[in-house]
Amino acid sequence: MTDQDDRGALRIDPAVVRKIAEHAADAAPGTTSVKRKLIGSHGASATVTGAGDTVSLRLDLALHYPAKVREVVSDVRAKVAEEVERITSYRVLGVDVTVSALLPATRPRVE
Repeated sequence: MTDQDDRGALRIDPAVVRKIAEHAADAAPGTTSVKRKLIGSHGASATVTGAGDTVSLRLDLALHYPAKVREVVSDVRAKVAEEVERITSYRVLGVDVTVSALLPATRPRVE
């Protein structure tokens, strides 16, 4: 038996992977949060599926208007996959993205 056999295994909860994906998506240029009436603002929302050391991700997010949607979504996919793989060592099979809103930058009503 080697030292590697004695180390055991590490399992990262899907909720942790979800938080990493949401944080990476929120940090990507061009994304924004959605203002909710009763619960404040909400950034990207992620769903994680997979088994073993592979995961698939689904993201729902809002973008700044006007945005080059294809470019921003491509950047978000790459950034999210890179962050999840870097932090967890899981292999990301795919990142499906739904753009649920295009929101203009808001200016203060009084300057």
